[in-house]
Amino acid sequence: MADTTTTRRPRPAAITLTPAAEQRIADLMARAPDGAIGVKLSTPKRGCSGLAYSVDFVTQENKFDEKIETSGGTFYVDGASVLYLIGSVMDWREDDFTAGFVFENPNAKGACGCGESFMV
Repeated sequence: MADTTTTRRPRPAAITLTPAAEQRIADLMARAPDGAIGVKLSTPKRGCSGLAYSVDFVTQENKFDEKIETSGGTFYVDGASVLYLIGSVMDWREDDFTAGFVFENPNAKGACGCGESFMV
């Protein structure tokens, strides 16, 4: 009799984090407020283009959120935002004048002039 079990390969993460982004998550988690279990990315409605990227500490897991284990700690992607972010790369960049997370999002159809928001 043939073996009919099916092995499913793991689903790829909705977003890829660069080593610099993972290190920044580790830095954030090292000084996180009490009760924080990870860092969460969401895309609230904001700005002149419609959606913005928001990274915040999270104190409880939401069953609809995407959970990504990184070397720096647990990273969550808001379940309602996943469709806007599939295939994105999240990086941390610093220079003499600015520091912040930077997103390469293939789903973004445009962004506002100041770079604070995007549209899909």
